[in-house]
Amino acid sequence: MARYIGPVCRLCRREGIELFLKGDRCFTEKCAIKRRGYPPGQHGQRRPKHSDYGTQLREKQKAKRLYGLLERQFRNYFEKADKMKGKTGDNLLILLERRLDSVIYKLGFAQTRRESRQMVRHGHFLIAGKKVNIPSFLVKPGDVIELKEKSRKVVGINEALDAVVRKGIPAWVELDRGNFRGVIKAFPSRADVREPIQEQLIVELYSK
Repeated sequence: MARYIGPVCRLCRREGIELFLKGDRCFTEKCAIKRRGYPPGQHGQRRPKHSDYGTQLREKQKAKRLYGLLERQFRNYFEKADKMKGKTGDNLLILLERRLDSVIYKLGFAQTRRESRQMVRHGHFLIAGKKVNIPSFLVKPGDVIELKEKSRKVVGINEALDAVVRKGIPAWVELDRGNFRGVIKAFPSRADVREPIQEQLIVELYSK
């Protein structure tokens, strides 16, 4: 499947906000947006003038990059959210939060979503005792996500779990650090989504 493999710090600078795409580096002075807080490219230091469309587009791009999705994937989630009951924008964010790679990241098994996606693809996790290697798998209340026994000594995973205190764990999931296990307690709500996304702008963009 196609994926973005370019420099991720460039994406943060393009959106003008820290997307925390490089884990611990984003909390240090090496963070690109702290060093060069303007868009990339030769015209990056010019003062941008955004139309309504431009503002909506940037919000959509920011959400895509936060969750590591390409346009077709993101559009499919929007269409699915639009068919569900309730607010389309809220439904969209809840669907994105329920992705397995996003849940692995929120539980603290990985320091970035890109890292969590790779871990899922490599088959490090079990759900209800069965291996699941599909990052887009949608979790539901009652699901138990467990790290495979042979993966529990991986240094990177343990370092990520030790650092999860800094970002905190959402109330709708529960981490059992000692047993390398996470439990989905409930569906996430809009209030549980901490990412700085104005979903109404995305709805307006796709509704044109």
